[in-house]
Amino acid sequence: MLYNFVPKSGHPGGAVSSGRIVEGVLFDSMAYDLGDPDRADADLISYAAGHKAMGLYAMWALRDEVARSAAPDLLPGDERARLRLEDLLGFRRNPTTSTPLFRKFNAKPLDGHPSPATPFVKLSTGASGVGMASSLGLALGAADRFGLASAPCVHIVEGEGGLTPGRVSEALATAGTASLGNAIVHLDWNQASIDSDRVCRDGDTPGDYVQWDPRELAYLHDFNVIDVADGFDFGQVLVAQRRALELNNGQPTMIVYRTVKGWRYGIEGKASHGAGHDFLSEGFLAAIEPLLKLAGESFNATADDCKGPDGALDPVKVEAVFWDTLGIVRRAVEKQTAMAGAIAGRLRGARSRLDALGRSPRDGAGRVDAVYRAAEADATPEPLRLEPGQSTTLRGQLGKVLDHLNRESGGAIIAAAADLLGSTSVKTAGSGFAGGFFNAVSNPDARLIAAGGICEDAMCGVLSGLSAYGAHIGVGSSYGAFIAALGHVSARLHAIGAQCRSMAFGDAYRPFVLVCAHAGLKTGEDGPTHADPQPLQLLQNNFPKGTAVTLTPWDPVEIWPLMSAALRARPAVIAPFVTRPSETIIDRAAMGLAPAEAASKGVYRLRSANGDGDGTLVLQGSGVTYAFVEGALPLLEERGIDLNVYCVTSAELFDMLDPDEQEAIFPENHRRDAIGITGFTLPTMERWILSARGRELTLHPFKRGHYLGSGQAQYVLAEAGLDGRSQFEAITGWIEQGWAGGMRAEAAG
Repeated sequence: MLYNFVPKSGHPGGAVSSGRIVEGVLFDSMAYDLGDPDRADADLISYAAGHKAMGLYAMWALRDEVARSAAPDLLPGDERARLRLEDLLGFRRNPTTSTPLFRKFNAKPLDGHPSPATPFVKLSTGASGVGMASSLGLALGAADRFGLASAPCVHIVEGEGGLTPGRVSEALATAGTASLGNAIVHLDWNQASIDSDRVCRDGDTPGDYVQWDPRELAYLHDFNVIDVADGFDFGQVLVAQRRALELNNGQPTMIVYRTVKGWRYGIEGKASHGAGHDFLSEGFLAAIEPLLKLAGESFNATADDCKGPDGALDPVKVEAVFWDTLGIVRRAVEKQTAMAGAIAGRLRGARSRLDALGRSPRDGAGRVDAVYRAAEADATPEPLRLEPGQSTTLRGQLGKVLDHLNRESGGAIIAAAADLLGSTSVKTAGSGFAGGFFNAVSNPDARLIAAGGICEDAMCGVLSGLSAYGAHIGVGSSYGAFIAALGHVSARLHAIGAQCRSMAFGDAYRPFVLVCAHAGLKTGEDGPTHADPQPLQLLQNNFPKGTAVTLTPWDPVEIWPLMSAALRARPAVIAPFVTRPSETIIDRAAMGLAPAEAASKGVYRLRSANGDGDGTLVLQGSGVTYAFVEGALPLLEERGIDLNVYCVTSAELFDMLDPDEQEAIFPENHRRDAIGITGFTLPTMERWILSARGRELTLHPFKRGHYLGSGQAQYVLAEAGLDGRSQFEAITGWIEQGWAGGMRAEAAG
């Protein structure tokens, strides 16, 4: 029905083939409370296979309808916490939908792939294997919060096609290595994807895509494996699921069910993946015939009944027929009182089982709220203070900040790196806790987790799911050149999920930290493959306002003001860019530079000229700013050139300020006569430089039209024309040729 009445949109095949699997989980396996979707001690079900969303929505609505009919006392009092039959009118509908019944029933706009706007859904899933990684992140959060022996179980629904992305193998490795025994993957093995009816090898028959079958892949990664020959036989399904709950060897489990995509739908295999019967066609009528017999009703509507005067489908008429058709479901449930009562009894039993378990957070569990409280500190905490003349790294100072926050929270931060824990200094985040890597059985107090090795993809998915669970902050680190791109999909889905949850239920975002380490040209010895100026462009101002914050400190002293400001802002994603080499802490006061605390505004005036001065300079990035302060500035002062110098430390934090405060910090007339110097790409600077001439004169790593070569930082900066001497020459040329005033006039015009 959902596919028919969108009309003709969605993925019916996998929703059908996984139906009895999910029924078993919802009505037999899980311990949860239908009346409280957010109960912290409850088991979870997560659709890693986001394309099965219509199956999720249909099952949720049927469950609600059974309770409405046979046990209304089980339902939550808040309509937002329910997914009703009426809400199915919103399947794949935009929130701006204005059809009469959608408005009358206050139907939820149900996303084409699941999102946390739906009750009992913790994650946005469906994109290239991210759902498996983030769902296992939920299991990590539950295992750490409650201890593995009493941890809520996370039931993960996926298909064999969903196992083929590389990040899924990485995620399975993470779960097996960490002994996430509270994770159960329910694998709908129907052998059909969009393009193939033979995804995996099956016995002696080669697969079109991969030469493993799902059982082998799971066993390879140290999962328990339970084989179900017929995923439509409730006897086999329920026995397998109960057996999975009995296993207590500390390892995750995959139950592999053999099914047929599009079972009893009338279209099977790959043809049913993203397509189905024509609108109100004979095929559709044949598919709903068993329901009609059960309800003792007939279906008389035709496609012509749903058309307007122009011959096109009329959304209002389609909606009316859809609601009439859903009414058949309602009446069927009401007539089948024994069936409804039996299923309602199972829902009551799920709540009773949960109550009987008496789950509570383990002794010593971290308190994520303490992280946010610690971030409220007005001044840099004593252990994090740096004095002029000291030498340290941006990455090292970030590690110390994470360590401080983790100790304050009792371990609410769990960190990982792509085989770079020590190199990127994120290892320090776990230094106050047990050494080694987290293992739910043998090393549960460690705060570092091995995410499959050199695996930014899965690492970001797992840690975003950990953050979404709500009791932790996940921190992942790698070269900025890699993690900004490879973690982007997970970060985007996490931001989508956080926004959906906030809009539906008013919850604050749950940050996930994406550490873009070894950022920029100061990693020059590794060459252009690693010393990449492009990652900031992938993230900065590339998310809806408030969902993501990038941080571009230049001085280690700025790390605490920026991280604390970002945590206070509570975005879904925080992405600090930190460099590798050691830096000497500048005596800002002696040089007439603004204090580091000013960095928390996102943009600040590092140095003030007398009046408008000779022009305005905007700096972004540690390498070029150190080169300016230590190399170019003394030469400019010797020449008598007086500039207003601004630093960009977070475009998004600046955007959160009131417009009047923004103008007071960085007046428009200064942006009109500004040029920039950045260690990142030109587009990241264009919003700060209003004139075309200013943008033309802005210095950036690609200004000379090629990727830069290898070598120590000072040589790579010199090759790019970004070292102190080159900056000085570019600035003096700009000033001496009188361009500043002309740029101001050009921008004003």
